Amino acid sequence: MKTNDFDFHLPEQLIAQTPLKKRDSSRLLVAYRKAQMIKHDYFSSIVNYLNKGDCLVLNDTRVIPGRLYGKKGKTGANIELLLLTEVKDRSWEVLVKPARKIKEGDQITFGQGKLLATCTKEKHEGRRLLTFQYEGNFYDILDELGHMPLPPYIKQTLADDDRYQTIYAREEGSAAAPTAGLHFTNDILKQLKNKGVYITSLTLHVGLGTFRPVTVDHIKDHKMHAEYYRMNEETAELLTHVKKNNGRIFAVGTTSTRVLETIIRKYHTFTATTGWTDIFIYPPYEFKAIDGLITNFHLPQSTLLMLVSALLGKEFTFQAYEEAIAKKYRFFSFGDAMLILP
Repeated sequence: MKTNDFDFHLPEQLIAQTPLKKRDSSRLLVAYRKAQMIKHDYFSSIVNYLNKGDCLVLNDTRVIPGRLYGKKGKTGANIELLLLTEVKDRSWEVLVKPARKIKEGDQITFGQGKLLATCTKEKHEGRRLLTFQYEGNFYDILDELGHMPLPPYIKQTLADDDRYQTIYAREEGSAAAPTAGLHFTNDILKQLKNKGVYITSLTLHVGLGTFRPVTVDHIKDHKMHAEYYRMNEETAELLTHVKKNNGRIFAVGTTSTRVLETIIRKYHTFTATTGWTDIFIYPPYEFKAIDGLITNFHLPQSTLLMLVSALLGKEFTFQAYEEAIAKKYRFFSFGDAMLILP
């Protein structure tokens, strides 16, 4: 299967630049997988589509203000960093712009010396390993010096950084938001619980895979970058209970999906574990963990669109996208949502 098979034309005006005033006021395209039927609704009505005994799986990762602007120590050249993954204490894998200016041994200063970084290794695709020196708490320094790493297709400044966080974000470490969760409100989560829907969470820290386009001709040749994940005992036991009692498991976002599918394929059951996943899900693929998915509308030729196509079927996915475009749905991170039902 070729990467071009997942291309489509999206009018630029449909790329959402800002979040809606109310998180749950976004539109919701409901796609029934077996019936091959599409329904249009609003996210505030999502409670109507889940049943007692179903389970919603959230990704509780929190985006760090990991875009940093500094100066190269010797020349004073402007350097931009995007923190990707914490490799070990004080050491991070980062994206550097312009990467050609940072070699092993070079230093970068931020905030008039409040934060100092030394390049310890050069990697491909603009990536570097940096070791940071600072006094105090690293995340407090990021709150002061860092900027929210919005995707490149968002050109407008975000008035409130919290709108690029889910309401349940708590585990610091992501370079991007798990955007399917941005639609949820405390009221919706309360309604779901009152209906008897289980709600649980896991963690996947979103890294370079989100920013890296598919550049190969054949999708099987694309290599995903590994991202850190964690599932605790409580979540593993709950998911096992739901499956045993014929409840449906709904992943909120492709990130949650990738963790669940990674674990079930590795252990053949849900289990408490941590690790790194580079799972790449594209058609044809047999899902073992999830029954349904809540997601946004994704970029052409992206790995996220390929995952959706694996679950919904490529032809029906593109039919849904054509209808969304015709009805002027909002696309990408701050856009509208899709609910895939069995």
